[in-house]
Amino acid sequence: MIFRKIHSGSCRAWLSRVSLRQELCFFSSVPPQPVPPLAQTLQGYLRALEPLLPPEELSHTRRMVHDFGRPGGLGPQLQEGLEKRARLNKNWISDWWVQRAYLESRQPLPVHSNAAISLPRRDFNDWRSQLVFASRLIAAVLDFKAKINTGQLQVEFMRGKPLCKELYPLLFSSCRIPGPKHDYIAHYGRSRRSPTHITVVRNYQFFQLEVYNSDGSRMTESQIHGQLLRIRSQSWKTDKEPMGILTSEHRHTWGEAYNRLLRDKLNQESVRMIETGLFSLCLDSPVMRISDEKYASRKAAQVLHGGGTFSNSGNRWFDKTLQFVVGEDGSWGLLYEQATAEGPPVATLLDHVIEYCEKPDPKRAPLLPLPMPKKLYFHIDREIKRDIEHAKQNLDILINDLDVNVFNFKKFGKNLPKQHQMSPNSFIQVALQLAYYRSVVHSEVCPACDIATQRMFRGGRTEYIRSPTKQGLQFILAFDNPSDFFCSLDSESKQELFREAVDAYSALTEAALNGHGIDRHLLGLKLQAIEEGMSIPKIFMDTAYGLATHFKLRTGQMPANNTDSVMCFGPLVPDGYAVCYNPQADHIHFSITAFNCCEDTNAERLARTLRDTMCHLQEMLQPTV
Repeated sequence: MIFRKIHSGSCRAWLSRVSLRQELCFFSSVPPQPVPPLAQTLQGYLRALEPLLPPEELSHTRRMVHDFGRPGGLGPQLQEGLEKRARLNKNWISDWWVQRAYLESRQPLPVHSNAAISLPRRDFNDWRSQLVFASRLIAAVLDFKAKINTGQLQVEFMRGKPLCKELYPLLFSSCRIPGPKHDYIAHYGRSRRSPTHITVVRNYQFFQLEVYNSDGSRMTESQIHGQLLRIRSQSWKTDKEPMGILTSEHRHTWGEAYNRLLRDKLNQESVRMIETGLFSLCLDSPVMRISDEKYASRKAAQVLHGGGTFSNSGNRWFDKTLQFVVGEDGSWGLLYEQATAEGPPVATLLDHVIEYCEKPDPKRAPLLPLPMPKKLYFHIDREIKRDIEHAKQNLDILINDLDVNVFNFKKFGKNLPKQHQMSPNSFIQVALQLAYYRSVVHSEVCPACDIATQRMFRGGRTEYIRSPTKQGLQFILAFDNPSDFFCSLDSESKQELFREAVDAYSALTEAALNGHGIDRHLLGLKLQAIEEGMSIPKIFMDTAYGLATHFKLRTGQMPANNTDSVMCFGPLVPDGYAVCYNPQADHIHFSITAFNCCEDTNAERLARTLRDTMCHLQEMLQPTV
């Protein structure tokens, strides 16, 4: 067997190649996701509140939680309902979570929901090389899809346990569809005649590109390249009306425009081609290069939202599950819609693409005439034109409000925590809380969430790992207190406080990975009450619950460990940050986003503080004589 190690959010997974028969066996052996014990979750909730609430407020919430969880109380009744739901459903929480976290959200998908991965720049700077690389990328993705279809895809393991692979086939030919109150996901790959085309977007113009020959074989790279040349010849000028911009709107607004758009039969056919395509390829113009220092930030922002209506935002259909972006300047990456796709499966796909792209193409193109790629046309009336103009204005406001700061911390990487028997992810999480504490005016810690996969369970998605912990707060207060307490501590005592904070976070990570996190369970209890026609329980109307779920730090580790990639998404709340990181052996890539409209947040300030904090932690662990 061939093994390789990957990061899955905050966790480590082991991969092994197995036969299809073994794979089916492993899939059937994935257990159902457990409903955690009620008392355990309620105690975990109170522990999470300890660093965030003053004593009198915490006492009030303790009484409320005790009343909720007492025998004969509302909590045990709702717990019983969840356990029954778990027996009757494939997964008791995943559908609810996707509906609540994504499909019911009315915020625009760019920045607020979609996630971007910016990959290391390719060595080219012209449109010819852009199309050559794009051809290879398409071939690589089709090869990955073929492995899914034939059961040859690697089976992922975590701590010797197989992971659920349900999401992989759903990545292709899927799209989010806007609705008035909530969206839904359309999966077209399940139909009897699965789609055989992708969508290519250049200069705001959409093309249907068939990527399979009439005999069902995949097109070769040279065939695809020839078709991309044809697309380029048909899209010299930028389209006056960037239809894709409509998908960047507030979901209710886009839903109304969507219905108006589909009143016309031509528009129906064009939209359907985009939605049913296996995936989208966005052929972008170069990223504006001001300086090498800011290029990485611009490159990540370009993948995330397209750079604005005067740049490449018109080359996106933000509802699409997978959108590969290739720029003329060698920039490239992937934008994905998270209701269907999530980090670890996407990282596995990208690993395959990168590996495939390093190999020469052995296939010779058959001498077959190929049909011309079909340009998708739209009938734009006065109402639709007005919708596009409004969408352009709103997207530019959103993009101008988002500050993106990407940097490479080069002083050390994940080897340093490992040398001290610490989890690199837990090390970084404690560092983030310390950096946040130092960067805010009032010197306070804040609710933060990290992501743990739940794919070791059937149909599992994600769980939050919360911080700060009580141990983390104790370390932070001591570390930044200039009084004689911390200054008088010797190096070993300082390290011990830090180690306790790191270990406490690692314990939360372990619990979440075993299906014993608290956030999905609390959400399930709340939704179970609504399901049973009850009023929302007081515990969820308490100000403490509102504070605990107002995540000012949204964090995520890049779920791959073999490239200098950068993940990027927007903050969860207007006065918060999003911080993504990719720890390598001797350096760490960070991306930080914040909204300019909030006076309390500043991505550049947090980046600067985080650099200093990481250096101070290194000095603490490796003091110079």
